[in-house]
Amino acid sequence: MSRSLDRSNRHYRRAVNKLPLGVSSNFRFWGEDRTLYIERGQGSRLWDLDGNEYIDYRLGYGPAILGYADPRVDQAAREGIEVGGVFALSTEREYEVAKRISKMVPAAELVRFSNSGTEAVMAALRLARAHTGKDSHIVVEGGYHGVFDSVLFYADIEEWKPEDGDPSIGCDSEGIPRILKKLAYFTPLNDANYLEDLLKRHHQDIGAFLIEPIMGNCCSIAATREYVSAARELCERYNVVMIVDEVKTGFRVARGGVQELMGFKADLCTFAKAVGNGYPISVVAGREDIMRQIGDGVIHGGTYTCHSVALAAAEKTLEILDETDALESIANYGSALQQGMSEVLDGHGIAHSFVGHPSMGGLFFHETPPSTYRDWLNSDYTFYDTMAPRLHDLGVLCEPDSREPWFICEAHSKDDSLSQTLSAFAKAVEITLEQPEIRS
Repeated sequence: MSRSLDRSNRHYRRAVNKLPLGVSSNFRFWGEDRTLYIERGQGSRLWDLDGNEYIDYRLGYGPAILGYADPRVDQAAREGIEVGGVFALSTEREYEVAKRISKMVPAAELVRFSNSGTEAVMAALRLARAHTGKDSHIVVEGGYHGVFDSVLFYADIEEWKPEDGDPSIGCDSEGIPRILKKLAYFTPLNDANYLEDLLKRHHQDIGAFLIEPIMGNCCSIAATREYVSAARELCERYNVVMIVDEVKTGFRVARGGVQELMGFKADLCTFAKAVGNGYPISVVAGREDIMRQIGDGVIHGGTYTCHSVALAAAEKTLEILDETDALESIANYGSALQQGMSEVLDGHGIAHSFVGHPSMGGLFFHETPPSTYRDWLNSDYTFYDTMAPRLHDLGVLCEPDSREPWFICEAHSKDDSLSQTLSAFAKAVEITLEQPEIRS
């Protein structure tokens, strides 16, 4: 079966005349005949221009943790409008929200606000360089840290073989000064020996270690507690600032984020997606001695930082996440969804596993889940890539790229999303099994 996307397709043909790819983010372009344009969202649902309704498991890559148009958060945002917007001056509410974040995340001794995850990570990396006096940084292979120049390099391991030595370094975009490439080092997840060897050789240049302990742009592949503990010790030993990127996991996988879940503390950490339930706000936070460099040699700021609407939304969102059972409801729904999917796949004898956390889990078609980006890259994700468009046709919206996890919001647990999703999933699996690329 298929949907009509006539209106979205017509709009694409208009939009592409004024917007590159017809959209305002490269990741929203799904092709000339499949790019969606959304009319509205409510709870766990989206409706596109053609009136197609979707149970949404993208949630804007995670921000809508309570659901779209949550009345509690939107009411707070409306009250924030009355404050007046942006003054290029501060308000009392900034302190109140910062105090809440420090309460939830012990590593967040001091807090600064920005507008996006990219901005927060940029600030964290600048602070780490200032604190250590070292310009280079390590990124875990498969990690995603935004769209600024320093983090758009990657270890090119698609055709790489271990006997070739270290992988070459690629770049995700033109227009980036290639001189920056020499500042980036890469390490596979969950290999503390590799990380230690890298630091032994280059610690005199490396000032920061950037890690998503649950990789939000790579199937939610997760670090082990042992690995983050070892990485924590290595960073201390070699005077490297440990930056934990919680742009996606923060206030989602636990009240204290992935640091609470895995039992460790970052030097610096970043948050964004779930902070304001979709209103644009982000956070860089961490050790007081590092954060105090802001204003004492390190610059940080922005005209729209702490906009009264976004800040009011963040205050209410964090209150709900901290003081209600919203996160438990989200995790319980995610677990029930994965159990239901397993029953469907087991019924067809399809090997599979889940990675990450129930609130942002990755579906993987192998009995053993990946523990590194290299595992994922060397896997067969044909089934997922074939199934995803069938799910869209059946009213379930997941990211068509198999690297993206399924995000859960509180609103999923408050309606009949689970039964509808599992019914559509069962049909999509059956349809996928009949496709030539799968049958062959």
